[in-house]
Amino acid sequence: MSKGKEIKIFILMAAVFTVFYYLPLGWPRFDSAIAESLALTKWYAREHVILCLLPAFWIAGGIGSFVSQQSVMRYLGPTAPKALSYGVASVAGTILAVCSCTILPLFSGIYRMGAGLGPATAFLYSGPAINALAIILTAKVLGWQLGAARAIFAIVFSIVIGATMHFLFRHEERAKVIKMAEMPKPSATRPLWQTASFFAVMVGILVFANWGSPSNDEAGFFAIVFAAKWVIAAILAALLGLMLWRWLKLSGVKILITAIGTVVFCIFVPGHPEGAVLLVMAGLVWATAGHNGEAGDWFEQSWINAKQIFPLLIGGVLVAGLLLGRPGREGLIPSEWITSSLGGNSFGANAFAAVAGSLMYFATLTEIPILQGLLGNGMGQGPALALLLSGPALSLPSMIVINSVLGIKKTAAYVSLVVCLSALIGWGYGAWVT
Repeated sequence: MSKGKEIKIFILMAAVFTVFYYLPLGWPRFDSAIAESLALTKWYAREHVILCLLPAFWIAGGIGSFVSQQSVMRYLGPTAPKALSYGVASVAGTILAVCSCTILPLFSGIYRMGAGLGPATAFLYSGPAINALAIILTAKVLGWQLGAARAIFAIVFSIVIGATMHFLFRHEERAKVIKMAEMPKPSATRPLWQTASFFAVMVGILVFANWGSPSNDEAGFFAIVFAAKWVIAAILAALLGLMLWRWLKLSGVKILITAIGTVVFCIFVPGHPEGAVLLVMAGLVWATAGHNGEAGDWFEQSWINAKQIFPLLIGGVLVAGLLLGRPGREGLIPSEWITSSLGGNSFGANAFAAVAGSLMYFATLTEIPILQGLLGNGMGQGPALALLLSGPALSLPSMIVINSVLGIKKTAAYVSLVVCLSALIGWGYGAWVT
């Protein structure tokens, strides 16, 4: 072993020892931050892993197994018509309407299958940022001006960020096109309509299983769908089971046993949909693991995604909780530092809002009550918009995973674009409304 490597190991060991030697146990803020870190991670595990991440891993695995690179290149590749690629990326993200962490397996899947950096990052931003329900609630709770500004600039951002990322790394994108052109074209294993139907059903399960309630006292389309979300998700799950049996040739006995077990669980343990989803996921593993052919490859691809992304996300959530705490609670960074830095409409206040939003973890729709409280404590309209544009699309956990997919340079460029554009637009908006 080289001398340089030995020195690095020694420095790492010394650093770990020093951290634990001087660990400030007994300091109230540190002890509280540790509790907040664990509490946020517990909440994330309960609210997002089963219903959001697990279906997303299977969808991402399906992209790697069932979608040809040529198809991805045709619609999202670097040489695809810009109107088509960016239109598909922004629309796909809007339909999913998931949080900044749930979008990551899907982004990783399409990027590694050959999607251009521009359309892929447009999709990465649009998924959590362009959420119809969140925009409607923003207009209702925080005012129509903020709601309209959020809707307009989130759509513009997805295209501008994607196009800028493509321009910044155009030479690498050109090399990717050349490499993809040299690869042999695989023969289609099934008609396009079957593949499209398969993904539509899986995406439908993800969307409806995570459909949020607009409010406790509001009627309308979103409330009606929320009331029927589990019925719709169950119908889609039954359709998926039929597709797995007929198209992927999975064991009908295993699928039937999984379906019966899930129904029995729902009857005897009502009110715990996450348990039913876990049973379905366990049935999928049972039916696909070790299967010869593309079903087995689907499991392998999904497992690879889970192994890579899940540890990074959990680690990121732990760090985010340690530094910033949960909504309404404090981590190592005092909340008054944040609140006192968001007043008025200076560029510094907007920049601080954009940076703080990019580090915090916002589950879908939770940014609205948080901002409502901050606005009540003197937050300016500009910083509020800056946080709305950066917060849902980025978080410390998502940055860690994006870095594992894109590398440090592209991740830094993407994060910088989101933060800088959010700060500039917030600053301009604040000057306009005041």
